[in-house]
Amino acid sequence: MGDATPDKSLAGEVRGGLGALTPGETPTVEALWSAVGKTRGLIESVGPGLGFLITYTLTGDVVPSVAAPVALSILFIVVRLFQRTALLPALAGLVGIAASAGIALWSGRAEDNFVLGFGANALWLALLLGSLVVRRPLLGYLAGSLAGDPTWRNQAGTRHVAYVTTWCWAALFALRLAIQVPMYLSASITALAATKLIMGLPLYAAWLWVTWLLYRAVYGSKATESR
Repeated sequence: MGDATPDKSLAGEVRGGLGALTPGETPTVEALWSAVGKTRGLIESVGPGLGFLITYTLTGDVVPSVAAPVALSILFIVVRLFQRTALLPALAGLVGIAASAGIALWSGRAEDNFVLGFGANALWLALLLGSLVVRRPLLGYLAGSLAGDPTWRNQAGTRHVAYVTTWCWAALFALRLAIQVPMYLSASITALAATKLIMGLPLYAAWLWVTWLLYRAVYGSKATESR
């Protein structure tokens, strides 16, 4: 999403988001807020990337810039320990942030903090495009399993929405790469960090909302037809 770590699994993110935004239900801001993790999800997603951006802007030094996200991720884990909430999301975030920091420290280049994120975006773009090439749109399987609809491929409406939403998510990853990679190559580190934040959680939430609306339309119409 919006931090300096590699992007989380698309399947996990979209499946979790659509699990909160059940296809067929009426969209609400509260439901979308829950899908992105509410206040905790916002802070844990944006905090590390914002920490990198602020620290690099102030110091211009790779070591404190990549150390700040790691420190914030450890703090999130400590808070979860005290509150006795699930640790896995924070631990997964820490692993990604630490790996990104390690690459940057090894190369001595602050912009290399974003390399793993590019790799994750490229991987998901390839998987999504591959699923379209073989006519098995990935979003169809995610939404179909959540909606309890194993026959979605046999129905024109749900099959069409599966293709549209899979193309939408592929476009998101392609857009991130098209905008951010040139910034990386030109060593525009501050601009890259800021752009990654903007193209992280905000765009994820927007794409999730569009996906939900499309599936709500098709499953809502199916519910009406079945009456």
